[in-house]
Amino acid sequence: MIPMTMIGKVRRMFHRQNKSVREIARLTSLSRNTISKYLNMEVQEEPKYQRRSQSTRLTPFHEALVQALSVDARRPKKERSTASMLFQEIKASGYDRCYSRVTDFIRAWRQGEGKAVSKSAFAPL
Repeated sequence: MIPMTMIGKVRRMFHRQNKSVREIARLTSLSRNTISKYLNMEVQEEPKYQRRSQSTRLTPFHEALVQALSVDARRPKKERSTASMLFQEIKASGYDRCYSRVTDFIRAWRQGEGKAVSKSAFAPL
């Protein structure tokens, strides 16, 4: 049995590059029977494996950060906590890693779900 990548390569050579079975056999060092077998097979996709999400050292503090960020989203902009303030809070709780991980998490949260709610809007007359 040949790997899925080789099957894909053979199928591309035949269908996209319009190469003959003999030419593909010469280029790949596979027999013509093997190439014909894989060309006549139903299309199979290479299996895609889902990566497991690994917990980080920041994971125990996610809930506290999300809670603080959701409260901050409702506050006026000048009264919100900065990333360094939040970092100092979780550092006091036992987080001993780098500041950039916290800012990456905060940035991702704000872009994803933590958009600030606008309390007023300008309406032109």
